[in-house]
Amino acid sequence: MVTKLQKEQIKQKVIAYAKLHGSQNTAANSLHGVSSATLSQITNDNWSLIADEMWRSVGAQVGWTPYDWQIVETRDYQIISFLLNDAKQNANVYAITGDAGTGKSATLKTYARENKEVYLISCNEYFNRKYFLEELLRVMGIDGTGMATAPLMAEAVRNLKKKEAPLIILDEADKLADQVLLFFITLYNALEDHAGIILAATNHLEKKIKAGVRNNKKGYSEIYSRLGRKFSRLKGVSYNDVRSICLANGIDKAIDHKEIYKEAEGDLRRVKKEVHRRILQQAQNTDLNND
Repeated sequence: MVTKLQKEQIKQKVIAYAKLHGSQNTAANSLHGVSSATLSQITNDNWSLIADEMWRSVGAQVGWTPYDWQIVETRDYQIISFLLNDAKQNANVYAITGDAGTGKSATLKTYARENKEVYLISCNEYFNRKYFLEELLRVMGIDGTGMATAPLMAEAVRNLKKKEAPLIILDEADKLADQVLLFFITLYNALEDHAGIILAATNHLEKKIKAGVRNNKKGYSEIYSRLGRKFSRLKGVSYNDVRSICLANGIDKAIDHKEIYKEAEGDLRRVKKEVHRRILQQAQNTDLNND
């Protein structure tokens, strides 16, 4: 059951989300399965007809979580944020690569939730060019349903050129099929000097593009050129990162920090899991001592 306190938390997230997108209607268009009327009911405290499933769906999409987890600015968080800011302010293009579990996606989502005109797409293998453009329009708050590929592209470019310092982020870009990845060239050409573009992925993206260049595969030299023939590689999770995360989330003992760092093997998801496990242990020990 979604509690009254949680509903109030989601409401505040919805208000901030709508403000970031300029209007409730645009905000609703950028969400999956959520109407403008639902957002209006949430912000106006008309909650009686909103099912718990809808509360959870809206909450998840606007950045609310029922878990009290403090995000820490790790060294990779700082690197990613610097590149995002530069790409946005100067219409630059970067490819950011790093191992799974280094916090790429979490950092990108946080940035997109906190900055205007930032459009984050979580890529997948099943994307074709039409679906990709529909997703781009959706995160911009525009309904592209029923439009063909060429009009979708024209609509996306037209709207992006009206924005002040827009930024497109393609997370997990290594999952894109060749026909969509090559579409990056078309998007870049249409938006050069008008929008920043970030490709974020595992190290597989660098290997894939460099192999395509070596094998003279169609379009890959053009992609590599537009990325400045460089990949911005993340440094990975350091001991200081783990220590900071532990302290921010209530794990104070140095021995725990060292054990968690060793057990996590550079994966922030495992860090989170181990921190949570120790928090539960602390709570259980407290209960036993009180008994």
